[in-house]
Amino acid sequence: PLGFTDHVAVRNEEWNPWDADEKNELAASQQRYEAHLKMIKYARSHLEQTSLRVQIWGKAAIGLYLWQHIFGGQLEPADVTAQWRQGSQKAGKTYFSFLTGPSVVPGYFSVEAEHVVLVLNGREPAKIAYATQWLHYAQTLMETRKIQHVAVVLLGNEQCSNAWIQPYLKRNGGFVRLLFVTYDCAFVNEEDIFQWPLGVATYRSFPVVEPSWSMLHDPRPYLCNFLGTVYKNSSRETLIKILKQDGLDKHCWISAREQWQPQETNESFKNYQDALLQSDLTLCPVGINTECYRIYEACSYGSLPVIEDVMTPGDCGNSSMYHSAPLQLLKTMGAPFIFIKNWKELPAILEKEKKMSLQEKIQRRKKLLEWYRNFKAWMRQKFINTLENSFLPSDKG
Repeated sequence: PLGFTDHVAVRNEEWNPWDADEKNELAASQQRYEAHLKMIKYARSHLEQTSLRVQIWGKAAIGLYLWQHIFGGQLEPADVTAQWRQGSQKAGKTYFSFLTGPSVVPGYFSVEAEHVVLVLNGREPAKIAYATQWLHYAQTLMETRKIQHVAVVLLGNEQCSNAWIQPYLKRNGGFVRLLFVTYDCAFVNEEDIFQWPLGVATYRSFPVVEPSWSMLHDPRPYLCNFLGTVYKNSSRETLIKILKQDGLDKHCWISAREQWQPQETNESFKNYQDALLQSDLTLCPVGINTECYRIYEACSYGSLPVIEDVMTPGDCGNSSMYHSAPLQLLKTMGAPFIFIKNWKELPAILEKEKKMSLQEKIQRRKKLLEWYRNFKAWMRQKFINTLENSFLPSDKG
């Protein structure tokens, strides 16, 4: 048989009626290509005039919730244990790049934007000491004019004792223009300090879940689930008692442990995901703070959170902007959850569940998943608008 090159040679000797047309087509497509390049070049230069470049340094696990869940961004390499991971995305007038991983260390990576968002962990003294090093690094970069603006996304302390960050805020003579902080921190003012959602436990590699047909439509074998630590003398003990005395634990997936375990085994994680996927309700008793990862993880799988709506001890509470603590952010955003004041209300809720048709449950799941998708989109938009309003020079002259 003829090889490919021989075949081409034979073809060339034959008369090609399309020859002239092909040449014209080629010239035309060449012109289109050049015009296209010109347009891209123009758009680029135009873009650079109107847009911000923002680098997000993810030095706390909630950075992954921000980037992968709220922004829907990708990271390369995909391997969660990689030393260095990055991604980028154009949104609004802003070009965002995100860096994370153990190799992202002050002074050892290139700062490629004039505007920086630092994602920090302020949960306990050791983490705060580390966060402070990052703030000092950012401050030095500002003083040497390497960067112009800094915003912080902070995993706050569960009792809302975040006073350590105050001196760094611009309003108090520091350099941090904007602060997004988790939990019902009382100094949230919606001007330069905003409440931020806790999100899912990305430090346990909780995934971005795409809703499927079966997640919406399949009957779920359990009315409710609670997998977690039961602290002595806590409302969680009450919860377990109530489930047992009414024999309701037979209808629910309950797996209680005495001791909190930060590291999941593959099996315990698979168990947890299955429990969310196979129950209509996810029980969310208060822990150290009312807001917990479980709320967002349940939303991801279309299992409705039943939340113990009581304030936990500490400094969290109403801010000048919000008067619906706890969970001010979620309530303000109209979260379609079941809020209860006492687990004694649970048996009545579960009785009602038993009578619900699958069709009603499907509608409720749709509403929950839709709300959660919108919630993430709102947070993303709010984040972008807030940065642009604060970082872009205003046209007021």
